[in-house]
Amino acid sequence: MGFFQQIRKALIALVLVLVLSTATACGGATTAQSPTSLPGSTGTLAYSQLERGNSAAGQEFGAWVVQTAKGLVQDAYVRDDNKLGVVITPKVSPNEVKDLARSLAQGFHHNFPNQDVSVLVYAPDKKLILTAKYDQQSNKIDYKAG
Repeated sequence: MGFFQQIRKALIALVLVLVLSTATACGGATTAQSPTSLPGSTGTLAYSQLERGNSAAGQEFGAWVVQTAKGLVQDAYVRDDNKLGVVITPKVSPNEVKDLARSLAQGFHHNFPNQDVSVLVYAPDKKLILTAKYDQQSNKIDYKAG
């Protein structure tokens, strides 16, 4: 049983790395569609801009992560083009969180190069469970629980 779980984890990590690394090549053709205002409000600030990112590139990347994560990520946001926060779904088992964070950190750094980036992984109840910090100079990822 352990062998099949390892294969499953490896395949999930591989798929995420492939999907995230093709974001730059394919990401320019797709843009996130967002409402012009919140339902029932008179303001013109788009809700998805607040939720997904505080820059256009961050908003697009956050929306892209949720769309392409195939049910593993239920929500994502990008702040200052160097912090990616994701809320995982219950489908992600505890032993898959680190692999998912690594794949997201690598893809995030690929799309926002020349800087250190952080990926904050939240449980479905929105409690922080893991932080992955990608160091630009060493090309290493440092993990911190909770």
